[in-house]
Amino acid sequence: MLRKKIAISIGDLNGIGIQLVLENHDIISKEVDAVYCVNRSMLEQAAQKLNLPIPTDFITIENIAADFEIDAGVVSKESGTYAYASFVKAVELARNQEVDAITTLPIHKKAWELAGVAYKGHTDALRDFFDAEAIMMLGSPKMYVALFTEHIPLKEVAGSINEKALTRFLIDFYHTAKPNTQVGVLGLNPHAGDDGVLGDEERIIEKAIENAHVEIGKQVFSTPLVPDIAFTPRVRANYTHYVAMYHDQGLAPLKALYFDEGINVSLNLPILRTSVDHGTAFDVAYKGIELSSLSYLNAIKYVIVN
Repeated sequence: MLRKKIAISIGDLNGIGIQLVLENHDIISKEVDAVYCVNRSMLEQAAQKLNLPIPTDFITIENIAADFEIDAGVVSKESGTYAYASFVKAVELARNQEVDAITTLPIHKKAWELAGVAYKGHTDALRDFFDAEAIMMLGSPKMYVALFTEHIPLKEVAGSINEKALTRFLIDFYHTAKPNTQVGVLGLNPHAGDDGVLGDEERIIEKAIENAHVEIGKQVFSTPLVPDIAFTPRVRANYTHYVAMYHDQGLAPLKALYFDEGINVSLNLPILRTSVDHGTAFDVAYKGIELSSLSYLNAIKYVIVN
């Protein structure tokens, strides 16, 4: 297998991302070639604050954005500006096919807002950059969950479930996630609607599944699963991938089961993007506290095998 080349956007430098890359470079460099979207002077400043050595083969990129004084655990315009610029550079490298994929480290949404960034996060930006309906999938090698609706109020979820949009979502998900087993599709209502007694959205979901199967040419998706048993061990044994109708429906059980090792994958784009599935952890940044690297390492591993 050819070695993959990955551009790593450094995230918010006031958070834990830079510690993760410094502590794990020797591990990932055994399998991939990493290009870190951070300039040398900011790297040196962070490494000094962390009292960590910089590996000799650590490849950086100059002129990402203006240097600033790292202020551990602080939400700032400067750190938001740098995090966004690092992300944009990583995307540019992938778009130009100079790297095989990008892996993003955690940003702080408020810092992006203070910096005047128009997007709330990486996925929103990627949809706009590529004019594509990016699909958010989270999980670990043991279980992945794709979200049909993401960051919208719960009261808007039922009205967002329509046959055409869900059909397209299911088809795109199948072609880009490439699941090896049947995909579990969650119903929306308690008891998956109980044949319409508790809601009729499942009829829309069933029709979208039928439509997707016609286009795909085979049976890929389950009938709508009862949400409160879909993640029990007995049912989970049948699936490696799920489609959830809304954010917490899929992510609450996922994080209860695999919190430390989960990743975020952006599907249905011209580039592959993976990310850690945790935040900037400002409360522990630059304090010499041992970090869990499972999410970061899994984000890199996903690129290797896909």
